[in-house]
Amino acid sequence: MKLVVRVIEARNIPAMDLNGFSDPYVRLQLGRNRFRTKVVKKSLNPSWGEEFSFWVEDLSEDLVVSVLDEDKYFNDDFVGQLRVPVSRVFDAEDKSLGTTWYSLHPKSKKSRSRDCGEILLNVFFSQNSGFMPSHSVDDHVLPLRKHPDFTIESPSRSLCGSSRSSSPMPSGMRMEDIGSKEEKLNAQKTIAGRIAQIFVKNGDLASCTSAGSIDSSELSETSISEVYENKLEEQSSSCNFEEAMKRMESTDQGNECLSNLPGGVLLDQLYVVASSELNSLLFAPDSNFPTALADLQGTTELQQGPWVFENGGDSLKRVVTSIKAASKLIKAVKATEDQTYLKADGKVFAVLASVSTPDVMYGSTFKVEVLYCITPGPEMPSGEQSSRLVISWRMNFIQNTMMKSMIEGGARQGLKDSYAQYGSLLAQNVNPVDPKDVGSNKEQVLASLQAERQSDWKLAVQYFVNITVVSTIFAVLYVSTHIWIATPSPIQGLEFVGLDLPDSIGEVIVCILLAIQGERVLKMIARFMQARAQKGSDHGVKAQGDGWLLTVALIEGSNLAAVDSSGFSDPYVVFTTNGKTRTSSIKFQKSDPLWNEIFEFDAMDEPPSMLDVEVLDFDGPFDEATSLGHAEINFVKTNLSDLADVWIPLQGKLAQACQSKLHLRIFLNNTRGNNVVKEYLTKMEKEVGKKINLRSPQTNSAFQKLFGLPPEEFLINDFTCHLKRKMPMQGRLFMSARIIGFHANLFGHKTKFFFLWEDIDDIQFETPTLSSMGSPIIVMTLRKGRGMDARHGAKSQDAQGRLKFHFHSFVSFSVAQRTIMALWKARSLSPEQKVRIVEESESKSLQTEETGSFLGLEDVCMPEVYGSVLSLPANFCMELFGGGELEYRVMQKAGCLNYSLTPWELDKGDIYVRQICYKFDKCVSHYRGEAVSTQQRSLLPDRNGWVIEEVLTLHGVPLGDHFNLHLRYQIEHAPSKGKACHIHVFFGIAWLKSTRHQKRISKNIHSNLQDRLKLMVGEVEKEFLTGK
Repeated sequence: MKLVVRVIEARNIPAMDLNGFSDPYVRLQLGRNRFRTKVVKKSLNPSWGEEFSFWVEDLSEDLVVSVLDEDKYFNDDFVGQLRVPVSRVFDAEDKSLGTTWYSLHPKSKKSRSRDCGEILLNVFFSQNSGFMPSHSVDDHVLPLRKHPDFTIESPSRSLCGSSRSSSPMPSGMRMEDIGSKEEKLNAQKTIAGRIAQIFVKNGDLASCTSAGSIDSSELSETSISEVYENKLEEQSSSCNFEEAMKRMESTDQGNECLSNLPGGVLLDQLYVVASSELNSLLFAPDSNFPTALADLQGTTELQQGPWVFENGGDSLKRVVTSIKAASKLIKAVKATEDQTYLKADGKVFAVLASVSTPDVMYGSTFKVEVLYCITPGPEMPSGEQSSRLVISWRMNFIQNTMMKSMIEGGARQGLKDSYAQYGSLLAQNVNPVDPKDVGSNKEQVLASLQAERQSDWKLAVQYFVNITVVSTIFAVLYVSTHIWIATPSPIQGLEFVGLDLPDSIGEVIVCILLAIQGERVLKMIARFMQARAQKGSDHGVKAQGDGWLLTVALIEGSNLAAVDSSGFSDPYVVFTTNGKTRTSSIKFQKSDPLWNEIFEFDAMDEPPSMLDVEVLDFDGPFDEATSLGHAEINFVKTNLSDLADVWIPLQGKLAQACQSKLHLRIFLNNTRGNNVVKEYLTKMEKEVGKKINLRSPQTNSAFQKLFGLPPEEFLINDFTCHLKRKMPMQGRLFMSARIIGFHANLFGHKTKFFFLWEDIDDIQFETPTLSSMGSPIIVMTLRKGRGMDARHGAKSQDAQGRLKFHFHSFVSFSVAQRTIMALWKARSLSPEQKVRIVEESESKSLQTEETGSFLGLEDVCMPEVYGSVLSLPANFCMELFGGGELEYRVMQKAGCLNYSLTPWELDKGDIYVRQICYKFDKCVSHYRGEAVSTQQRSLLPDRNGWVIEEVLTLHGVPLGDHFNLHLRYQIEHAPSKGKACHIHVFFGIAWLKSTRHQKRISKNIHSNLQDRLKLMVGEVEKEFLTGK
């Protein structure tokens, strides 16, 4: 009896790809027989409409229906599955389960994703003698196609000639084709068929034939293999290598981002050769490099198949076979290497090679995958092109085995030796790039930057060719024509000569619309005048000192989000690293701004670990700026050569919706060589109180390879300890200037992770417990959203989503504690930054003259911005400046965080001076900047009150270095009103540098200051009424 399965459609399939869709297909299995449907691209509700048949020998078996998502490069993703007992179909009425929706289930009950979607199937037994009977389907289902694409898999030898592997049947080869051959071979039905049944299992026969009875051997092995080969030849086409590259380039979509395989990097080198030439040297059929490599490594019988387009021209593949040379442990074995081009766009080339060696021990359980990535490198000072070759690898275990770690370790060592020879031979054919040449290229690249030049006509077209201006011009012409041809209307109502009022509601509405339209056009003209005067400029700060110098060249932006009503934005970029910030100029009304600005950060003792990039829309220092996107550049996980010329995609809702990007060129140079490491270790020795030895180059190299770190990373110290999770795990804790990492290898099971010192939010020390074996515990709490790559080593996660790591059982806990705290504090520069700001504010030239007023204060125009009569004594109002609890409470409610001040000190005569430092709350300023002010208190000339003069400097806000804020508080007694006082506040801005945004900044600060003054005065009145 035959079991017929109709795969009709599915619904609510979960999205498995990053684009929000899946590429689902269905795989059916009964016993050893397997079939699969076609792949439906980018669909969550796919329709297949295909029919398959199985020969049933055992009613106790289950039909397994699995839905998978096709992955173009790696293993397909599992979506869901279901099991249908064959006995259930046999016992059903009419031996059919009908057309029914079935829920898909995950592989295991522990899976997080419970909802895997549903699939519509029709499963029944058929008594028809044909192998694939056709049945009617509901009207809403697409017409069925009898397995146009399916795969036959069998571990034993089948009639299709497959041995130990699966035999894919191409989509062009249908069972009807085999049926036509079958009619010509009726003479082989009898004796040959019976003999074939003796040696070949029935299940395999059912999977390769379309016979309707148990005697499915009507087709001979020879005939089917001939049909298969003919169809395969029709589908595959080999062509010239150059033509194949051009075809791949023409079909490249440009959206594929390839990353290194997780096994590690075998070779990473720049070569003085174009990427296309390097690709031809390595993979062209007429290249001598593979032959020379085979001779060097002792490989024999090298056979390189032609490059062939398969799957309708979607993929370019070839097969390379050889006999690997014998080693001390393994004899000479045959290796088969399947090479597939993943990408070839003329500049970037990626080839995935899957190597199988079935003759070695456990060779049928794994494959070694090697990824070759060729990308363009920076242009050399001589003008020559360069390219970068990165070779990475991984183990792909087809079956589980207890020897997994041993196999992986042996393969790693073998690949390391093999690709060391590969790199040395390649260096003999093409010249590798000297790192000194790349460093000298920095000045050449930065010198080529030029400021933006834009003509007035281009600006005019950009701003005035839109629907607003066109409609306004049409309205003006229309009204002008009406005035020209219309006759004057008689005077009526309240009109008089020279005044013509609207005569209806419609005319009033038209007048309002015309006024609004005119206002919009006038604003656009004002924007145009400002954009015409806007110039690109270099706002970089020249770096000082020796050490690690970070240079960032901001070139341009692309597709920045438009947040203004005009359809543009006023973008600027903020770069932050090691607590230092650089801010670019503001580009007025731009969506694709061109900066060409260079920023340099002062020399640092240790290399920076992270560069934060945020693009904001400027709308005043105190208004909440709109974030147009942000990005983080991790120097620990990124090769510096990749940052020499890179497009950074921005994150965030607006940025991802618009696919915003920034074009940057980043250079990190060390001007002191090894002295930087020695001086840093000397500084750490003072903090730790213990000698720290400089590690050897071999130790540093092993440390870098263990965690995949760049070559500038150096090991400071390491300790044996236990990682506390469900069960303690013994390992080693490694510490460098930028990271802290843990590594353990117990019984072949490796645990490895690291995170940045900046990721740590808090470090606490807990008392010894029984579970920590009597040792104190170091608890490291990471910031929210940080260290997600290391979450497998975390003990727990708190309510805020922060990961917590527990370490204990240190051999020398005191040394480990001091080292950890010293390195963590060295990366946390905010306290030092605050001290430096206070020192700078004290050294500013805010000296007083004999008159008691600040130098230059007379030149600042200070109109009155606030005045009021308060129902409280002047002495109580002065407590707002007294430094007591009232001042702290009021300023805290006004949005001043970390409010700190110095006591009033007598300066000259009756004049007292003090300094104040605080940080703005996010509700006051989105930038969370800091304010440093100097206040001066003195009596009024008539001794009837006090005057407090203040000069305020803002740090960490855009253009904060362009101005100072001047305020004067005047508090007077009001004897005519009893216990009351007058308060007057005067405000002015002293501009230190010229900027195009003075009016916008002044208006924004003025509005914000008035709101804060009202809040402060209101809180003082509440405190007075409460204290009565």
